[in-house]
Amino acid sequence: MRRREFLSSTLAIAAVSLAPRSTPAADGLVEILMNEPVGDIAPELHGHFTENLGGVIYDGIWVGENSKIPNLGGVRKALVDCMRQLKTPVVRWPGGCFADSYNWRDGIGLRAQRPVRTNFWINDPALCQAPDGPQKFDPNTFGTSEFMRFCQLCGAKPYLAANVRSLTPHDFDEWVEYCNSPAGSTTLAQARAADGSREPFHVTYWGIGNESWGCGGDFRPEEYATEFRRYTSWVPDYGLKLRFIGSGPGADADDAQVAWTRGFLEGLLAKGPETLDRLYGLSMHYYCGTSGKGDSLDFTVDDWYQLLGRADVMDSLVTKHWLALQEFDKQRKVKLVVDEWGTWHRGPAIDPRYLFSYVPSMRDALVTGITLDTFNRHAEKLAMCNSAQLVNNLHTLFLAREDRFAPTTIFHVFDMYKAHQGGRSLRLVSNAPAISYGTRKALWGLAGSASLHGKTLVVTVVNPHASEPRVADVVLRGASARSAQVTALAAPNIHAHNDFDHPQAVVPRIEPANVSGPHFSWIFQPASVTKLEMELA
Repeated sequence: MRRREFLSSTLAIAAVSLAPRSTPAADGLVEILMNEPVGDIAPELHGHFTENLGGVIYDGIWVGENSKIPNLGGVRKALVDCMRQLKTPVVRWPGGCFADSYNWRDGIGLRAQRPVRTNFWINDPALCQAPDGPQKFDPNTFGTSEFMRFCQLCGAKPYLAANVRSLTPHDFDEWVEYCNSPAGSTTLAQARAADGSREPFHVTYWGIGNESWGCGGDFRPEEYATEFRRYTSWVPDYGLKLRFIGSGPGADADDAQVAWTRGFLEGLLAKGPETLDRLYGLSMHYYCGTSGKGDSLDFTVDDWYQLLGRADVMDSLVTKHWLALQEFDKQRKVKLVVDEWGTWHRGPAIDPRYLFSYVPSMRDALVTGITLDTFNRHAEKLAMCNSAQLVNNLHTLFLAREDRFAPTTIFHVFDMYKAHQGGRSLRLVSNAPAISYGTRKALWGLAGSASLHGKTLVVTVVNPHASEPRVADVVLRGASARSAQVTALAAPNIHAHNDFDHPQAVVPRIEPANVSGPHFSWIFQPASVTKLEMELA
């Protein structure tokens, strides 16, 4: 770190001295080290999560084939169009906590004959007081085949979470059979054909339970390790390489969660070192929110910085759990899967039936940029990351109610960052004056990530300052820019947001960038997320 800081400072002085005299004096540095690759950015690091929670499935994704709302076989068309635009890599379903109460058999067969079940979330006071509907009593009209159809429409890979709390390994084997057995080969393959898909779904990502330390069974880590071995033992693979993801630590940013990681791995390896080969990835969850009102749209400047600071905790969480993994996995076969992450606010609900729903603002957009940059910088440690949740819920990309639909500020950040997918992550170092807030707290002044795609360099940067722009020298160490395009998401008010009445109140601005050479100055707007796409000489 000392060498990096010295190098950054030296380059900053050099860049300032070479900057045109008309350029405002720089007080920051963004340095991309072209010869220090981190790893490939798997598209799955920019994935998504859906659960039968509030308005995510019913009204959000599923409107029904007979709906007047434009749909594709019952799936909301406006949502599919946006998901295609995002180049959505993967979607997780059916949960979340809902997964460990879900019987996949309830969601197959003729829709009119599927059973109606009490939703897992029925005990939440807000949902108890809401009108009856599919959010409270699940009609199971959206089941496995409907989810697979949604993924196919979006061009995304499916990631299924198995029920460990209330079903058995035999039930899991049969779900794999329903999804993946060859056409016409088994009774469950015939059931799949009757549901609309003669050919197998080829599902490779399987989560073994969800939050098994809590709603997924209240297991101790060594107990869950036994369940993981049971559920992954002799599962029919039908010629596929199945990727089993273990239920990892919870949403708290403390060392107690690292204890779960260590306890689970110790229990898993108790049977022998070969059991580690079954573990493709270890999941971890992290949500961030602010104290005070905790409202999504009514917050102070201090609340703004407090939430961005909490989002930045993801960086240390990934590092901590990666180090814990290495204690047991010296060959680095297993990677981390952050399959739930996002902000968690209170706020006026989009609809009384939509549990945990709120309208995101620019604050949530910056949390998204900070987090995706973190994933890109740690690309070698991560296999998949899924934002929670897709529509009408926490950290939502979309608002949907009846025939109304609006992409949020979070959607626009994902749309900007899709340019990183599949690229080679490069070391990025940033320096800028820290921002003081609260009681003896500070947040960095600039942060971002970079990826290389042939001769195209993609750099994304977050300026967290609520009111001040940041003039920074951008230094390409080992390369030279020939031309560039900039995309910036910013607004005059940090509370700015999109809603049904103003669906385009906040949209990115795209324009050519007049930059060239190995270094140039750039003004990053206040409270902004910026993407620079540069063609290299």
